[in-house]
Amino acid sequence: MENSSKDDYKIQSFDIETQTLLKTALNDPGSVDLEKVCSVIVEQSLKDQIFSREAGRICYSIVQTEAKQNNGSSFRRHLLTRLQQEFIAREETRRRSTQDWVCLVSFICNIFDYLKVNNMPMLALVQPVYDCLLRLAQPDALKNEVEVDCLVLQLHRIGDQLEKMNMERMDEMFYLLRDGFLLQEDLSSMGRLLLLEILEFRAGGWNLSDTAQKYYYSEVTD
Repeated sequence: MENSSKDDYKIQSFDIETQTLLKTALNDPGSVDLEKVCSVIVEQSLKDQIFSREAGRICYSIVQTEAKQNNGSSFRRHLLTRLQQEFIAREETRRRSTQDWVCLVSFICNIFDYLKVNNMPMLALVQPVYDCLLRLAQPDALKNEVEVDCLVLQLHRIGDQLEKMNMERMDEMFYLLRDGFLLQEDLSSMGRLLLLEILEFRAGGWNLSDTAQKYYYSEVTD
């Protein structure tokens, strides 16, 4: 998790008023409507998968600044409430739009990655993150390269952390991925390659050898 100054967040896609709101929240969270700030960040993250990673950093910074400023946790409370609402509606989101669905998964995983309590992942997010990733590991999702790509990306980012929180559910997920790779005939060649890579990645202790990295990277770029 990288540290950044409050001036280098990528918020240029917002209008000037919203940029000002976010910059103020980052520097003086007690002076703005944090529920509105939360809504702005979540709604953009659910449209823009690239921004969702930036959103994790922004949320982490606002939480830290608010805690130092007045020992408050208002923003974190608003964020978790909104995440719970989006999580409950996740199947409806998936039916409506694959893109919105993978943005939601990416955002929840990024919040899990960035927001810590005493340097540990938030327990309240562990099972929702697993539920989302296990949904991506189901046979109907494995047929969709966009969903497979999202799953693999999140496991690269947070798989090691998640496994330490609940190895049994990680084993359950990888049984599904292994069976999908071995038994499912309707996978695309790229989907199959991504599954093989993540199976090897976990088997290597959440790491790939240089040789394997070169192999998978060359296959993906060809």
